[in-house]
Amino acid sequence: MESTIKTKPILITFMIGAFFAILNETLLNIALTEFMRVFGVDEPTVQWLATGFMLVMGVLMPISALFIQWFTTRQMFIGVMSVFLLGTTIAACALNFPMLLTGRMIQAVGTGLLIPIIFNTILLLYRPEVRGKIMGTFGLVIMFAPAIGPTLSGVIVDFLGWRWLFITVIPFALFSIVFAIKYLTNVGEITRPKVDILSIILSTIGIGGIVYAFSSAGEQPEGFLSVTFLSVLSVSLLSMILFVLRQLKLDEPLLDVRVFKYKNYTLGVGLFVIVIMAMFASEIVMPMYLQGPLGYSAKIAGILLLPGALLNGIMSPVMGNLFDKFGPRKLMIPGTIVLVGVMLFFSNINPSVPIWSFIIVYILLMLSISAIMMPSQTNALNELPKRLYPHGTAIANTLQPVAGALGVSVFVSIMTQGRDSYLDKQSGEITEHVADTAMTYGVHHAYWFALVLTVISFGIALFVRKGMSPDYEEE
Repeated sequence: MESTIKTKPILITFMIGAFFAILNETLLNIALTEFMRVFGVDEPTVQWLATGFMLVMGVLMPISALFIQWFTTRQMFIGVMSVFLLGTTIAACALNFPMLLTGRMIQAVGTGLLIPIIFNTILLLYRPEVRGKIMGTFGLVIMFAPAIGPTLSGVIVDFLGWRWLFITVIPFALFSIVFAIKYLTNVGEITRPKVDILSIILSTIGIGGIVYAFSSAGEQPEGFLSVTFLSVLSVSLLSMILFVLRQLKLDEPLLDVRVFKYKNYTLGVGLFVIVIMAMFASEIVMPMYLQGPLGYSAKIAGILLLPGALLNGIMSPVMGNLFDKFGPRKLMIPGTIVLVGVMLFFSNINPSVPIWSFIIVYILLMLSISAIMMPSQTNALNELPKRLYPHGTAIANTLQPVAGALGVSVFVSIMTQGRDSYLDKQSGEITEHVADTAMTYGVHHAYWFALVLTVISFGIALFVRKGMSPDYEEE
């Protein structure tokens, strides 16, 4: 297909659109305090700008496979970027918090449908032996955009005001639409499978409920034992079980779960989920620790984390090339070993640790993630026949917000419970030193759990083999 279609304009179109769509996942994080001040809302309310974004993305990912088979590449890309532009414009003009949240949710619709379209198109355009390089190049955008989001957000809010977080994105979104109209060509075939409404309802309740349950667990005093969490999670899991059973019976499933019959796909997705959990959790827990016991300001904490985040993005194309040359195992096995070592370090961290050693270890964390995440996802998708590409990409991308919500919620809850249990045992006055020690104790607990997960990831990496689609094996 590479010989008959000009792939470079397509890739450039996708990279422009994806950069600004993905940038919005973290662009608002630093500005949440400003939104609380401007609109007079509290922490649990303003947090929905982040949680709601992830919730909408999680709900839409499973449906993306259906859209990909119903509409052309041009129609899908131009459509979702137009929706993203609409949401950005509404948010920029927001007169109150509900209007801002509405714009943010519409943005999430565009972002949630965009990523599966891009991954599916890359799978159709490029043969397995060069996909690592292409995925790595695209991974540069996926990693770099959220990495600079918080830093860029702080600068924009300080010098221009919060509305410019959205205004600055509008011309680039417009440019990507115009560029797509001129250069983007259609890839793949439209099959228009039957739309099963019950499957859509079950997946929406299931995925949306899981993301909501874990995202809101931290707001409940009882955490994972709260009635709200347990009831929502129970209904969500029941919906997912019914969804899976229904997909196995349908001739044209909304999301073909038979992709898990392919061993490398299952192993790759499992590894991907663990790494996402570790990454999302570390990006939440470590800034808390830097601003707590280590005593750094939010701005300095962001700067200390920035080298690792930027290097993660820069190394993505390099890891993609190495994946094409050496296969998955020579990246994943060393990557998981380094990841285990990093979690061991964090599980013993304390305020006396030199900051330079923390920076180096955080860089190692991000390097190990770049060696595992994109190669594991690419290798997993390489294993599938072409007819399952939309379903494989939809499932993998659905699991990203689910794993992110799960990782953040579990890690923060373990850390909080560990800290509180330490404080409960103290009989005297809770001094700053005692509070810092309690926080350190909680962080240790969180990373002991992370250490177990990363050891499991190492075990998974040992069983991964180079994925090759049956369609290409037959050629």
